Amino acid sequence: MPVIIIYLYLYTCHIISLLLDVFEEYLSPAMAAQTLLHNSAGKRQQVLNNTVEFCMQVLTGQKGAVTGRQKDGILHMLGALSTILLKKDLYKAQVENLLVNYVYPEFKSEHGFLRARACWALQHFVNTKFSDMSNLGTAVEMVRQCLCDDKELPVKVEAAIALQMLIEYHTAAYQYIQANIKPILLELLNLMKQTENDELTAVIQKLVIKYQDEVLPIAVDMVTHLAGIFQQVVESDDDSGDSDDKVIVAMGVLNTIESILTVIDESKEVLAQVEPIILQIIGFIITTQSMEYYEEILSHIHVLTSITISDAMWRIFDSLYEMFKNDGYDYFTEMMPCLHNYVTVDPEKFSSDPKHLEIIYNMCKTVLTTDSGEDAECHAAKLIEILLLQYKGQIDSAVSLFISLALERLTREVKTAELRAMCLQVVIAALYYNPPMLFEMLNSLQISEQSVTEQFIKQWLHDCDVFMGLHDRKMCVLGLCCLMNTPHSRPEIVTQVANQILPAALLIFRGLKKAYQSRADVNKALDNDDDDEDEDGDDYVPEELEDDEDDVNEDADYVDGLNNGDDDDDDSDDDEDDEDEYETALEMYGSILESASCDVDEYVIFKEVLSSLHTEDPGWYSSLTGHLDKDQQKEVQEIITMADQRRAVEESKKIEMLGGYQFQNVSVPNSFNFGGAPPHPQP
Repeated sequence: MPVIIIYLYLYTCHIISLLLDVFEEYLSPAMAAQTLLHNSAGKRQQVLNNTVEFCMQVLTGQKGAVTGRQKDGILHMLGALSTILLKKDLYKAQVENLLVNYVYPEFKSEHGFLRARACWALQHFVNTKFSDMSNLGTAVEMVRQCLCDDKELPVKVEAAIALQMLIEYHTAAYQYIQANIKPILLELLNLMKQTENDELTAVIQKLVIKYQDEVLPIAVDMVTHLAGIFQQVVESDDDSGDSDDKVIVAMGVLNTIESILTVIDESKEVLAQVEPIILQIIGFIITTQSMEYYEEILSHIHVLTSITISDAMWRIFDSLYEMFKNDGYDYFTEMMPCLHNYVTVDPEKFSSDPKHLEIIYNMCKTVLTTDSGEDAECHAAKLIEILLLQYKGQIDSAVSLFISLALERLTREVKTAELRAMCLQVVIAALYYNPPMLFEMLNSLQISEQSVTEQFIKQWLHDCDVFMGLHDRKMCVLGLCCLMNTPHSRPEIVTQVANQILPAALLIFRGLKKAYQSRADVNKALDNDDDDEDEDGDDYVPEELEDDEDDVNEDADYVDGLNNGDDDDDDSDDDEDDEDEYETALEMYGSILESASCDVDEYVIFKEVLSSLHTEDPGWYSSLTGHLDKDQQKEVQEIITMADQRRAVEESKKIEMLGGYQFQNVSVPNSFNFGGAPPHPQP
């Protein structure tokens, strides 16, 4: 008898997998019939009317005359026609009554397949606009009961999917299960463990994001459950023929853990509790070299190192290097967020061990000296730039090694403007790090017959138009300021190109002005989107589009355009409407210049350098400015005015953070003599 029960249980799990497998739909006669019915009713009005009439005749027939199988078939037919019915004025007003009178009763059916069909039908009619919100509440409660209390696995799975869709489409549904979200999530985890179905991971992920406050107290329990499920799946993978399906499920589990991590990423206490659990998964995947899960665990490492880095996570840094050397070479871009954290989150710990710097150098060297692709090379150059900015004055012995990597890469074919700009930016960062030291290094290098210093400066001034976004342009301006302010170590080539330096700076400042304006516009647009998000009330339902309409999210396209990097190989593209003005793809990796504690302002520094040169080195100042025409002189003056404004704004912010202006505490006189002599100033 136990053997039969186990067989039936495994067979049920297999059937669930088949029912939810999108590839199995191509072989399913039921799905073929459903597609035929939908297409026929969509193209022939008479087919739709006759079908609906037939379905209602069966449903409204004499009580007891309709079998369970017939009800199942009718509800299946109506669900297949749901998108059409909800667009037709003749039918959409009656859908709510259809659900209440003919679908809701089946949640209490003695037949498990009818309870499952009721959940399935609710999924297909989920975007119904309920005129009576109590009907929505009834639907949510019945689905919750099917999930938590029903004994049949197929019913539970269909209920889980229906519950997630109800919450997604109906804002008001949120409150109906808020009080029960903990048992719902734990039940979903148990169900997932039993069925190993990847559809359930998507349900859990969406509920985790939706109910963040409720998830926080049970995050440790959830991660513990998910870690157990992952271990169960990967161990059973060795003995199963469904290897690909198991990998998909395991990936879903890891993605669900990532969703939980994003919810708790600001809670140090909870992160500290889940970290050992996740480290077991990370260690297992790295040790077994399970490359199919590398991207997921790299996301976990990124979250676990975003705020603080424990000793255990520093040991993972060494493991990442071993993974990179063994078989993770192709995953450098996915490693980048983790490496960025290791470099920037705990600088003191990073610099305490020279091995850390050696690891970063070796990884960047491997990427920049082999055929790894220009995207990975851009990431490596970006990491070097961040390193030079973060540890200014602390890694003198290693600067020349990093600079050589960038310069040598420039000697080979560069296909994209982005890579050329990033390699130049590495050298600019070294110039900002220590100008005399950089020029000494460049003079000692011999890459070709021409002076390296001369090649670099000429290439830089020629390619100023390839610097995009805020950070890259800011670095370019700071570099040009360093180039101008070199009284004792000025190379001869700098003197020769003096008449090109300020025009190049003005070009960058024009781009900066547009970039700052683009950022302000995007932030304003996002704020407006947040304000308008709930304008349709608590039960907002996305409007159904007609068959010939396209669902185009113009705001999303606009923001995506601003956030994407420069994918165009045209170096001279200076279009006023360029959507890459605001931010490049690599600017997500912030440097110390973008930190809240950094007061480096490119406008202010530009003004200070020019003012200093005007006073202390008038000859050089004349060489820089003497060739400027009236329009360029006006631009310089506008930049100086902007510098004063930006300084004033920054000082106001600092005063505001301190609580406002502080006045001396002096006693107030009881009377005033406006005709008397002024008081003597206090010594």
